[in-house]
Amino acid sequence: MKQLLHTPEGVRDIYNSEYAKKLVVESRIRETLQSYGYSELQTPSFEFFDIFNKERGSVASREMYKFFDREGNTLVLRPDMTPPVARCAAKYFMEEPFSIRLSYLANTFINHSSYQGRLKEATVQGAELMGDDSSSADGEMVALTVECLLAAGLKDFQVDVGQVEFFNGLVEEAGLDAETEAHLRELIEEKNFFGVEELVSGQNLDRRIGEIFLKLPELFGSVKLLETAKELALNPRMEAAVRRLENLWRILKLYGLSDYVSFDLGMLGKFQYYTGIIFRGVTFGMGEPVVSGGRYDGLMRQFGKDAPAVGFSISIDGLMSALSRQKIPVRTSGTDGILLYDRTREETAIPLAVRFRKDGKKLQMIRKKEGETLSAYRTYADRNHVDTLYYLSGKPDEFFIWEKGSNAAAKADLPELKEDTP
Repeated sequence: MKQLLHTPEGVRDIYNSEYAKKLVVESRIRETLQSYGYSELQTPSFEFFDIFNKERGSVASREMYKFFDREGNTLVLRPDMTPPVARCAAKYFMEEPFSIRLSYLANTFINHSSYQGRLKEATVQGAELMGDDSSSADGEMVALTVECLLAAGLKDFQVDVGQVEFFNGLVEEAGLDAETEAHLRELIEEKNFFGVEELVSGQNLDRRIGEIFLKLPELFGSVKLLETAKELALNPRMEAAVRRLENLWRILKLYGLSDYVSFDLGMLGKFQYYTGIIFRGVTFGMGEPVVSGGRYDGLMRQFGKDAPAVGFSISIDGLMSALSRQKIPVRTSGTDGILLYDRTREETAIPLAVRFRKDGKKLQMIRKKEGETLSAYRTYADRNHVDTLYYLSGKPDEFFIWEKGSNAAAKADLPELKEDTP
């Protein structure tokens, strides 16, 4: 019979120092989100299928993990956090006339193709700002994204910003049907130049409109790109999209974070609910963005509250991989020491451990096995990244301390126990 020691494809165990580092990074991001005034929330791991259906523009149905409850309702493990947060905001803040700031740390579940090599259960951390349709809100989201990545320890990265309304305005000018638009959106997003050229050439479009479609995949770069975009704008909708990006740049300069930002008008996103700015955080050595975000002014209306919104989601797994590949250290506060004791010294060992822990030390207690050498426990301490080994031998009042890097344990005076120690 096959032993069940392995995890299913697409999921993995995280433990010891790797997990400790992940917790540190999540904590740094949480502190940054809190510094901007974002309140945390937790949503269920599974929801009704309709929360993520095609009309909401979330993950494709075939990529969701679906099952049924006893009443026959179709449920799914959440593939995306934005619709659940929008649902919560509509339910609990229906009468709130001012902005709502919410943040989360959660796992999402997407049944990616096995050929993609992606995790099917992933940790994401992010924020949503609802009830504010201004460029200031856009700027806050992009600035907060940069601040979170910096807090995590990442240094060499950039946030690429696009504007889906520029593309939507061009589609409006061209009069494309929904199917052609969807196909063209996919080709431009993938920067498939030949595919775009082939599709556009078969549409009998005005020459100028066709030329702009062909240019979209290569419209990325510094803020100077916006001057080119203004020249290409054919209608008020496209012009407004460019002005929005110009205003965003102005706001990011006020934050002092504009150096981390570039623009990409060929970025259209995989989710259909985006309605304005869209952005991604990218860094070297990673094939996928570590952050994705954007404005989705129509989504909350589907849950009963007509309010604009903008948000972002950080791939914690992707971020941890980037930190590792770029050899950026993540300092963890692991176990400070191990208190090893002979079985005859238990009545001294336990009060001593209590004393150490009250003094703030993170301490393991281990009763020494008969016949086991002290050297074996020193090796164990090394293996678990513990720098100090305390040893209460079998002789009364005999106490040793071994510090990492020392050749031998040094005899020491037994610390005097405090009166309030049991």
